[in-house]
Amino acid sequence: MKPRALILHAVGTNRDRDAALAVELAGGEPEIVPLNLLKNGARRWEDYQVLVIPGGFSYADALGAGRLLALDLKVYFSEEVRRFVASGKPVIGICNGFQALVKAGILPELSGGIEPSATLTFNASGRFECRWVTLLPKSSTCLWTRDLKGPVDSPVAHGEGNFVLKDPIYLEKLAAHDQIALVYAYPDGEAAGDVYPHNPNGSTAGIAGICNPQGNVLGLMPHPENYIYPYQHPRRSGSDFGRSGLALFVNGIRAA
Repeated sequence: MKPRALILHAVGTNRDRDAALAVELAGGEPEIVPLNLLKNGARRWEDYQVLVIPGGFSYADALGAGRLLALDLKVYFSEEVRRFVASGKPVIGICNGFQALVKAGILPELSGGIEPSATLTFNASGRFECRWVTLLPKSSTCLWTRDLKGPVDSPVAHGEGNFVLKDPIYLEKLAAHDQIALVYAYPDGEAAGDVYPHNPNGSTAGIAGICNPQGNVLGLMPHPENYIYPYQHPRRSGSDFGRSGLALFVNGIRAA
């Protein structure tokens, strides 16, 4: 049996089909499920082994990127999401999905309270960033990045991807708990820190993605689902397809 993946769809989400294709290529069985089907009981969270919160502009980024989707997760599905995460099932939030996970307080789980310990805010450049970046996997705890030996190429497309921690001490906690899953890097794979444009948004410590302490929940701003075929890379003939984002999805499906 292939693991069933719930691809969460809110009004405005536009990368759900991309994420579903990545899950399918990785060996999973995706289903794009509008939030209303979960609210009315037509679909059940417990019937799925993987949760994907894809990118896009859920609710047109009203009140801030990912904020209204985060409210859905907290108000309507807090217990379902809590059980899903606590069970160890793989969860990934991409771009707008990452924003929702952070603003719902699901990531990074540092403060011990109900208030988020981090946020994703406006890019340091002051503009929307749409470019290719290189990612360096850092965490062996995160099941999505575990055993990835080399860098990963991925496009970004966001205006609010600047990862900021509420308290500077939280950076030490993230590192100590091995929760820094991915950092922005130079093309050769060396960490880029805050150097623009390799770090496209100014994120603290060059963080591109984080996981929860358990390692089953990953949130990241880049779009690995948009580099799953060689022809998608702008340097098709010279690119190393071993650096594609598909490897992340293979890890997630395998863990399920």
